[in-house]
Amino acid sequence: MYDWRRMADRERREALAARRAADLPWHRPPHQDWGEGAYLLTAACYEHAPIIGATPQRMAEWERTLLETVAAFCGQVHAWCVLPNHYHTLVETTQVKTLVAGAGQLHGRTSHAWNREDCSRGRKVWHGCEERAMRSEAHFWATMNYVHHNPVRHGYVTRWEDWPFSSASQYLAGMGREEAERIWRSYPLLDYGRGWDAPEM
Repeated sequence: MYDWRRMADRERREALAARRAADLPWHRPPHQDWGEGAYLLTAACYEHAPIIGATPQRMAEWERTLLETVAAFCGQVHAWCVLPNHYHTLVETTQVKTLVAGAGQLHGRTSHAWNREDCSRGRKVWHGCEERAMRSEAHFWATMNYVHHNPVRHGYVTRWEDWPFSSASQYLAGMGREEAERIWRSYPLLDYGRGWDAPEM
């Protein structure tokens, strides 16, 4: 399994540099109007197996493919985070049913490809996909914090910007650290994600 925690500092720096150079799609979050039609899209590997994280290359390719798929159905991609066994994307869309269906089709294609690569024919890769509508501005910003904090929550890194497979670095650069810290204090996570996020690794 791909394990960031075991990488040397040099390997981490190289991975971060490569991800930042990839120019992945990201849109600055709104300040005044958080937007109706904002959703958190989440999916996990079956039994939380770290199938996405088999290799750094698979992680990077999945991140790119996921964002391309999501962008086809969304006006904006506000935030994302890919971990070895699950992912989250915070998006703006008027086509949420089509978005979920598109994610399901992507899951089917990657299941077939990864099972072939891993010599695991017939293995169940994904455990569904669900969307959660943002109910308020506070819910939106707490979700933004939740997505970017996920690698810290699961023990992969101690700082948001150190995880290469998320929008956290772009978010901090675009918002400014002072504003991002204000948002973190103003919209705390509390029990956000308890009972439905993937368990600690």
